[in-house]
Amino acid sequence: MRASRFHLATLKETPVDAEIVSHQLMLRAGMIRRHAAGIYSWLPLGLRILRKVEQIVRQEMDRAGALELLMPSFQPAELWQESGRWDQFGPELLRLKDRHERDACIGPTHEEIVTDIFRREVNSYRQLPVNFYQIQTKFRDEIRPRFGVMRSREFIMKDAYSFDLDRDAMQRSYDIMDQAYINIFDRFGLDYRAVSADSGAIGGSTSQEFHVLADSGEDAIAFSDQSDFAANIETVEALTPTGERAAPSAAMETVDTPGMHTIADLAAGLGVKAQQCLKTLIAEAEDGALVALVLRGDHELNVLKAERLEGVASPLRLAQREQIIKLLGVDIGSIGPIGLEIPTFVDHGAAQLSDFVCGANQDDKHLINANWGRDCAEPATADMRNVVAGDPSPDGKGQLRILRGIEVGHIFQLGQKYSESMQATVLDEQGKTTHPFMGCYGIGVTRVVAAAIEQNHDEHGIIWPSTLAPFQLAICPINYHKSELVKQAADEFYQKCQARGLDVFLDDRALRPGVMFSDMELIGVPHRVVFSERGLSAQQFEYKGRRDASAQELPLDDLAGFLERLFPG
Repeated sequence: MRASRFHLATLKETPVDAEIVSHQLMLRAGMIRRHAAGIYSWLPLGLRILRKVEQIVRQEMDRAGALELLMPSFQPAELWQESGRWDQFGPELLRLKDRHERDACIGPTHEEIVTDIFRREVNSYRQLPVNFYQIQTKFRDEIRPRFGVMRSREFIMKDAYSFDLDRDAMQRSYDIMDQAYINIFDRFGLDYRAVSADSGAIGGSTSQEFHVLADSGEDAIAFSDQSDFAANIETVEALTPTGERAAPSAAMETVDTPGMHTIADLAAGLGVKAQQCLKTLIAEAEDGALVALVLRGDHELNVLKAERLEGVASPLRLAQREQIIKLLGVDIGSIGPIGLEIPTFVDHGAAQLSDFVCGANQDDKHLINANWGRDCAEPATADMRNVVAGDPSPDGKGQLRILRGIEVGHIFQLGQKYSESMQATVLDEQGKTTHPFMGCYGIGVTRVVAAAIEQNHDEHGIIWPSTLAPFQLAICPINYHKSELVKQAADEFYQKCQARGLDVFLDDRALRPGVMFSDMELIGVPHRVVFSERGLSAQQFEYKGRRDASAQELPLDDLAGFLERLFPG
């Protein structure tokens, strides 16, 4: 591709509304342009990268035996009503009516559509197993779209759906997809982890997420330093502390704590450590009443774990300040478990404390040297917190480390959730009607592009893995329009690259060298070759890899060998 025939729309300045690196660089590199919150067009450069992702995904899905189809974005409401998700999915489901006042939605996912296809097309075990997949635009009406295409409302996704006769066969299909995903992410050239996860709104039992590791990741991943254990932090069990709780050492006292409304305020004001304090969160119960959730001051509530507690409303809803004051007679920040007359759950870590600090259930007052069993009854305990680095691994091997990750893939074992609710059946070997077992497998195609940038960039721009780069090689001729010698060398090398089937970019714009080089670094081309009159006169050309600290001069008569070494085969 010649630059003079390509729309390369790079920007010098970083747009002020771009919050994270991938959003900034995608805009600066001219990959995307915003039309509304969470709505983007992909310009030619960005689309080239998107297609590279799609190509790898498609090749590995085909290799795994999945069959590509294309399903509609516009989905009739009755299918979602059959599955029960029309009311369950929430406001992210963009609902609308057509001209005949029939309810419909713009699909955020396609379980209902693919199940409808299956029940119309497949009726015998002899037609199983089958796995349908598509690469399709999805829409989720995010309340707060942000981070560019990382959390947009419209996005491209690869979703696949397997159908099997029984649970064992479903497991085999799941394992095939698991390996296909490993192959896909290996080919992307990204540092990633596959971790156990919660199934969320999709449903089902077993599920696994694929995360690209990056400091900007929204998800925390816990993994053992001595085993293969890895899981999204929201699913990891925090083991109950071992050993006896220390005996009380002092009498409980009530102290004034004006203006101390947070654990940080309390720890600083009383000269204690955060882990010696308790924080009491008030949530709504299923019956509309209130329930207390008590944790150590240095621990964070795990929402999924809390939602599983008996009587706690799901999804979890923390009570409003006005509601708490009205029903409990005390403001947030001064609430504690001692004397609190509502159902109370205490995390295992909090239950292990002695001589702790907690709210006194009087405004601007706290208790010090409080103890379970002496100053109040022994609590009902549960695992309610997120694990932290240094916690023992749930598999009993080593300690946990925590990394940040960007979820780019998720595979599920759905079981019969959709086939039963939507009455999709096949005849088994005995001629009996049975509901097939389903699996669901998604990759956020647009997210992969952003995640790759978050993981691979420097102060100059993007550093693409070679398989995802928009171009494999950039040719930057200095004074291309003024020097016949330079023009001839650049054109001949360009033709040789094309003859080898390389994705090559010839920057034939009339630009200063610094501007050309900056653009190539910004858009992340892995390899750069420079021709200049000075170099050619010395029978040399210049080469610089995108990750190299400096360029090197190489002999011109080795140009063919250089190309062979750089792109063997």
